[in-house]
Amino acid sequence: MSGRRGYAIGHLRGVRLGPDIRRYLEEIEATMAPFGGEFLVHGTTAEVLEGPPVGDVILIGFPSVQAARDWYASPAYQAILPLRTEHAQSNVVLLEGVSEGYRAAETVAKVFGS
Repeated sequence: MSGRRGYAIGHLRGVRLGPDIRRYLEEIEATMAPFGGEFLVHGTTAEVLEGPPVGDVILIGFPSVQAARDWYASPAYQAILPLRTEHAQSNVVLLEGVSEGYRAAETVAKVFGS
């Protein structure tokens, strides 16, 4: 195990609020719980410093990127997913976090050599 946390980032645009979105919001946390998922950013407005407005951004943390993959593929989450996808344009990505103590110099060495 890498010891790196995993993250699911959702970028939603044009959300059409209604009963399906409400149900999705009411049920999503129960789908995350078995995988150790927790909202880190949800229901806040982004302060855009560069580029165009970004819509709604959601950040969910997991113990690992594999846990995030397992959550997204789980029957429980797949059952409610259409409640969101049929009422919003979205992009969802999974990312592995950096190790504790990470420094940008590690990427410099990896990309450009020592």
